[in-house]
Amino acid sequence: MTGFQTLFYKEILRFWKVATQTITAPIVTAMLYLLIFGHVLEAHVQVYPDVRYTAFLVPGLVMMSVLQNAFANSSSSLIQSKITGNLVFVLLPPLSHWDLFAAYVLAAVVRGLAVGAGVFLITTWFTDLSFFAPWWIAIFALLGASILGTMGLIAGIWAEKFDQLAAFQNFLIMPATFLSGVFYSIHSLPVFWQTVSHFNPFFYMIDGFRYGFFGKSDVDPLFSFFIVSVFFVLLAGFAIRMLKRGYKLRH
Repeated sequence: MTGFQTLFYKEILRFWKVATQTITAPIVTAMLYLLIFGHVLEAHVQVYPDVRYTAFLVPGLVMMSVLQNAFANSSSSLIQSKITGNLVFVLLPPLSHWDLFAAYVLAAVVRGLAVGAGVFLITTWFTDLSFFAPWWIAIFALLGASILGTMGLIAGIWAEKFDQLAAFQNFLIMPATFLSGVFYSIHSLPVFWQTVSHFNPFFYMIDGFRYGFFGKSDVDPLFSFFIVSVFFVLLAGFAIRMLKRGYKLRH
């Protein structure tokens, strides 16, 4: 376990040393989203009965922050190691593909949850939230961070330069996140876009996470849990296979 622990510690230290950029900045961004959307739409939108729009918005912003920062952590670590040439120092020690996967993904989960907790603490100053099912909150936060950490690992392995990683994030991660119901319920969409939303796994992460606060959701949380779990298993299997083969890592 020594190799795994060392790599995990290195990944935690990597983002913690620049916490202003990796932790504080995303929290400020989420707070601005809340202030702008909450102020503009508070009096005009009510998604669930007896739930203010600002309260509805907070879980979505928290989960969005968790997902985006988990992805950013693992993907940026790998691409920076590739470009600076220090990836060799990770590959030379006798670390198994399981060690590599666990260290990168768990570090991404830690960063995602740290940012999510910060966003939650700041945004609760602006509204009151209930906790209908705390275990669903924890389950979907952990699964969501693990999925995006794994996707970041895959993107970091695949990308060879920063613009390829930016394309992965801008054309896949960002649209999937913003079109997942962070700012709205999918029932407010036309039927066609409701159908499209059900093919977006990010929707199930955020919908299940929000259920933990209000006990209300667009989809049964058990079904969301099933979809998210299967998606994680498939992604994890793909990422571990890439690491085992040394795809774009060992030349």
